[in-house]
Amino acid sequence: RVAARLKSLLLLPALCLFLSACSDSSDTFQGYTEGDFVYMASSQAGQLEHLYVQRGQEVAAGEMLFSLEHAREVAFVLQREEEFKSAEALLKDMLTGQRPLELDVTRAQLAQAKAVARDSALTFKRDQSLYAQGAIAKAQLDNSRALADSDAARVEQMQKQLGVGELADREERIKAQEAFLEASRAALAQARWVLEQKSVPARQAGLVYDTMYREGEWVPAGSPVARLLPPQNVYVRFFVPQSALAGLKVKQKVVVHVDGASDIPAAISYISNEAEYTPPVIFSNDTRDKLVYMVEAYPTPDEAARLHPGQPVSVSVSAP
Repeated sequence: RVAARLKSLLLLPALCLFLSACSDSSDTFQGYTEGDFVYMASSQAGQLEHLYVQRGQEVAAGEMLFSLEHAREVAFVLQREEEFKSAEALLKDMLTGQRPLELDVTRAQLAQAKAVARDSALTFKRDQSLYAQGAIAKAQLDNSRALADSDAARVEQMQKQLGVGELADREERIKAQEAFLEASRAALAQARWVLEQKSVPARQAGLVYDTMYREGEWVPAGSPVARLLPPQNVYVRFFVPQSALAGLKVKQKVVVHVDGASDIPAAISYISNEAEYTPPVIFSNDTRDKLVYMVEAYPTPDEAARLHPGQPVSVSVSAP
């Protein structure tokens, strides 16, 4: 009886190990958290007038992030609106068959365009001098040049319109005015678009991870002012040996373990087709077990808020 009891006691640890191996059908791999940042910038240059957000702030889709100074763009839109209204009214008058003082209106518009062109040319000349002295940025000089060219083209266009207006053929005048109205509509749309580019909202909800400029600083065109991290752009990257690769598939459920926090469920979204070494070694049959493959898994956006880029994690993968 004693021998039988000793035999059962000796078999008990082995049995426990066997049961433990049977119940634990998951592997754990090391990895870290990654995030694909969204860099918010304006296509236009200008001085940063308002920065509405700060680092660590959560923003909703459509919430304003920053705005650049835009007094000049507002004035330009008003000018284009008046030009469009004038062109529209003149075309309407032509189509009704009335013949009031069309040429006088065109001459007045031409005189106004010449005055604006002279002012733009003087501004461009002054900005050339300031740029040579290093007092202004090249973006401001480019804007002055573009405005001077646009106003000069406007004078030329008005001169041609006046010439058409003096023609006896009324049908040709109407066609020319229709073309001018379409050009005015396009110019107005462009001016409004430029004005809209001076204020940048968040395209999607996310965390303001960082801001790159302070109010009052000059922001070049295309330079990011805020860096956002949408929750759906947060994912986990971990590495598995090639021996475990066959047991993985896209959309497979995994569990992410974070120190000091509860587990986070995720799903595999990508499995690399290329192997890499860790640490680097020369390939041989003896070192083939050091081959690893990169795997990425995305948690739900609600759970992703608990993860931070660069944070080390461990990932448990259950057998399918």
